[in-house]
Amino acid sequence: MTAPTFTPADLQRVPGAALPDLLRRMPKAELHIHIEGSLEPEMIFQLAQRNGVSLAYPDVESLRRAYAFTDLQSFLDIYYAGASVLLHERDFEDMAWAYFLRAAADGVVHAELFFDPQTHTERGVPMGVVIEGLTRACQRAQAELGIHADLILCFLRHLSEDAALQTLEDALPWRDRIIGVGLDSSELGHPPSKFQRVFERARRLGLHAVAHAGEEGPPAYIHEALDLLQVERIDHGVQALQDEALMQRLVHEQIPLTVCPLSNVKLCVFDQLASHNLRQMLEAGVCVTINSDDPAYFGGYLLDNFQQTVDALQLHAQHAYQLARNSLQASFVSAAQRQVWLAQLDACCAQALAS
Repeated sequence: MTAPTFTPADLQRVPGAALPDLLRRMPKAELHIHIEGSLEPEMIFQLAQRNGVSLAYPDVESLRRAYAFTDLQSFLDIYYAGASVLLHERDFEDMAWAYFLRAAADGVVHAELFFDPQTHTERGVPMGVVIEGLTRACQRAQAELGIHADLILCFLRHLSEDAALQTLEDALPWRDRIIGVGLDSSELGHPPSKFQRVFERARRLGLHAVAHAGEEGPPAYIHEALDLLQVERIDHGVQALQDEALMQRLVHEQIPLTVCPLSNVKLCVFDQLASHNLRQMLEAGVCVTINSDDPAYFGGYLLDNFQQTVDALQLHAQHAYQLARNSLQASFVSAAQRQVWLAQLDACCAQALAS
């Protein structure tokens, strides 16, 4: 790759007025997006009507008003109710395609979609329906939008490890469609150590591993995810600042954190975006990335998270460049593909400096 014609410090010369356009144009990877969490209220009602599903809310606005979450569990209650309208391959494809259209407008070149098969198989929806529908949307995103996309199968941590093991086995006919496994849902009371066997099985299958840890849970959960599950990335991880030794490890080993700022505020992890610790972790040398988590519920897709975080934390162009670069570096893609995107990012920033 040709070396950039600038250093990150040079980006301090980019005026604030030019930053929103740079944020939009920078190639970025989204590494923490729950595809079921991109299901907008309008589509929930559309699919409910198409599939004959009765909802507890009379209209879109009443559903939106219910998005007043006090913690992770209060969100999950509505999240699972919304997912009840997903029944057929077409539903999963339509949901993911709607996300990809927004991602394309936000400058996303690569997305690693989390999906929760247990949310659907427990309702009688076959595993193949979920994966085939999402796969078609991923293929279409590549062909029509130029977005590279992969699927990460997540286990619901409030269910048993035996259920997770069975879910993994049930997904094996579609092993070629899945690049990794993750761990999500209710964190408190469900430490990563609960799922050590299923992650060992996933590693033997050659799958990447990530896990939610340190969102509401303590730094000890991050240690467990790294040491017992041997994950390659930590999803959220914002509680790491409470543990100095853990911070040193994250910096030394360059373990990526897929941070979701608007989600953290919406779920009361931080009382306001200006109080978020993302800048502190980034400037400490942690490989922080910005992501949208469940954007339909938390008020913003990837570019919204970038722009609002930049504004609230008074970040500069060099911060934005590092965040975008981190996302590409942390992606589960080939070295050759990563170099292509990094070159595009450098070219984009060089153009911003030249103009």
